[in-house]
Amino acid sequence: MHSILVIEDNENIRENTAEILQLAGYKAFTAPDGKRGVEIALKEIPSLIVCDIMMPELDGYGVLHLLKKNVPTENIPFIFLTAKTERAEMRKGMEMGADDYITKPFDDLELLKAVEIRLKKAQISQNAYPATSQGITAFFHDVKDNYFQNLTDNYDIETYHKKQLLYAEGKRPRFLFYLVKGKIKCYKTNEDGKEYINELYNDGDFIGYNALIQEENYEDSAMILEDAEVMRIEREDFLQLIHTDMNIATAFIRIMSKDMKEKEERMLSLAYGSLRKRIAKALLDIHNKFDEKNTGEPISMSREDIAQYVGTATESLIRTLSDFKSEKLIDIKGSNIAIKDTHKLKNLLF
Repeated sequence: MHSILVIEDNENIRENTAEILQLAGYKAFTAPDGKRGVEIALKEIPSLIVCDIMMPELDGYGVLHLLKKNVPTENIPFIFLTAKTERAEMRKGMEMGADDYITKPFDDLELLKAVEIRLKKAQISQNAYPATSQGITAFFHDVKDNYFQNLTDNYDIETYHKKQLLYAEGKRPRFLFYLVKGKIKCYKTNEDGKEYINELYNDGDFIGYNALIQEENYEDSAMILEDAEVMRIEREDFLQLIHTDMNIATAFIRIMSKDMKEKEERMLSLAYGSLRKRIAKALLDIHNKFDEKNTGEPISMSREDIAQYVGTATESLIRTLSDFKSEKLIDIKGSNIAIKDTHKLKNLLF
C-alpha cells in the first residue's frame, strides 16, 4: 500500500485531503506545519508528499529543500498545494525539484489523478529493467501505457516483406519503429562488404531509438527477416515521451548504458571466445529472443544470418552445428534448430 504525507497548516484542508486519500486506498499521514512534516517524512519515508507552500515554522520550499538533502527522501515525489495568488512562484518550486502542483481549491478527482500519475512515474524510474532490447521495450510500454495511451492511435500499421529494408545505415532517423509482428535483424557492413548482425527484434519490440536519442545518422541497417507489421512513430512524439519527466529520462539512460555494456561484453566474447562457445552463445541468444515464453519453438533462421550474428563463415557454422548435433546438444530438422540441452550448451568447456 502506498503511503502519502499531507503537510498543511489549514486543519480542514489537511483532514479532508487525508480522508480523500484514505478512501482511495492510500495510507495517509498528516503534519500541521513544515517542521513536523520533515520529521514525519524522515521517519516514515512516504511514497509521496503533498505539501502546502505558505506555512508557519517552515514553508513548503524549506520542506522540499531539506528533504532533497537527505538520501532516504531525495527521490520521493513531491506535489505542492498552492493558492491561485501563489502560482507565479511555482517556477521556483519546480526548479527546486517539485514534481507537480495543485491549485486550491481542488476537487477529489484532480488530487487523485495527480497522485496516481506521480506514483506511476516514480515506479517506472525505480524499476530494474533488464539491460536488453526487451528491457527497453518494457520501459517504453510502461511509459506509453501510463502517459501516452493515445500515442499510437494516429499511426497506421504498415506491412513489410522479407528482405525489405526498414532503414539503412547512414540515413537520417525520422521514426521510432514498433514491431507489431514479425522478426527483424539490425546489421552493420564492414569494408569488405561482410555483414555482422548486432541485434535481433521480435513481436512487441521498439527499434531505432539509439539514433533518435543521439541525433545522429543510423549506424546500422534494419532488414525484415520474415513478413512483419510495423508502426512508425514520429520522432517528435518519441522525444516528447522521453523528455516528459526527468526521472523517466534518467531511467531510460540507465537502461541504455547497461545495454551498451552488455553489447561490449558480447563483442569481447566474439573476439576472444572459441568458435564453439561463440556459436553456442549465439544459439542461446537467438532462442531466448525468439522463444521468450520458452515454448520449445525451434530456431527458424537461415544459416547465413546465424553466421552473421556469430561473426564467422557460414561453412564454419555448419560444421559446428553438425558437431553439436552429434553431441546431442541440438537437433536439426531442415532449416530448424531445436536446442536439446541448454545447460551443456551454456557451459561448454571449449
